[in-house]
Amino acid sequence: MSLDNTSHPGRPGPDELVPSRYALRVGEIDVLVVSDGVLSLPGAMLAHNADPAVRAAWLNDMFLPPDVLEWALNVVVVRSGGRTVLIDAGIGVDPGLDLPRAGRLALRLEAAGIDLASVTDVVLTHMHMDHIGGLLVDGVKDRLRPDLRVHLAAAEVEFWASPDFSRVSMPPGFPDALRSAAKRFLDEYRSQLRPFEKEYEVAPGVVACRTGGHTPGHSVVRLASGGDRLTFAGDAVFAVGFDHPEWYNGFEHYPEEAARVRVRLLRELAATGEPLVATHLSFPSVCHVAVAGNVFRWGPASWEY
Repeated sequence: MSLDNTSHPGRPGPDELVPSRYALRVGEIDVLVVSDGVLSLPGAMLAHNADPAVRAAWLNDMFLPPDVLEWALNVVVVRSGGRTVLIDAGIGVDPGLDLPRAGRLALRLEAAGIDLASVTDVVLTHMHMDHIGGLLVDGVKDRLRPDLRVHLAAAEVEFWASPDFSRVSMPPGFPDALRSAAKRFLDEYRSQLRPFEKEYEVAPGVVACRTGGHTPGHSVVRLASGGDRLTFAGDAVFAVGFDHPEWYNGFEHYPEEAARVRVRLLRELAATGEPLVATHLSFPSVCHVAVAGNVFRWGPASWEY
């Protein structure tokens, strides 16, 4: 996998009208943030435990409409120690949902010069459809290595055997779509799963760590090489989580624990100063965290090109 100039728009692929990949290095680890597109969701699911007027005021302050939230979908490819690791796999295609601007992962990996057959490992932060769906697109599995290893927390596999949706606040259609995608994924990839309990080093300096909260097996991925660090937070952190870490996202199955996880992680990142990347922060999402009283402040990294 060559990452030379992959953040430049000089060699766009089909329909690549905007930058959709961003390369950086963490010590000796190559990192590529890839956009899987954008998902439009109702603004209310941003925080279903917040006063609607306060939520609307936050959206207005962020120059966002009150009724529609444009949710970025980011995945990460890392190369370390001769292994190429895909962290999450995007949303794929679901005929039951209207997703006109999402599900672009295969196209954008190809545009970045990444052959699916070169991927040795997949790490799943959790098994929501927008993190596993790219592996369920027709023809993708046939292009993957037969010895591909798929790493995720054992608690996540157990949860999706009989998932609890009693605490979520999702748009119509999503619970059924999530159940269906998870069942299909387990049916198709079970023999390649490599579940871990608390943490697992997938490649040198690439460690998946279970946090729980968002789902019971939700995990983050910590990168470390030399003195450099970076954390891919999956769905532990959303844009509103800096100003209002106590607000519950509609996709959180255990919202109180998700809020505790979010605060612990943001405080840790503020203390260490290491960069953060997350699934649903605006692409390329690379940022730093600071403490601002009882809440947090995010500072986007400079775009290097």
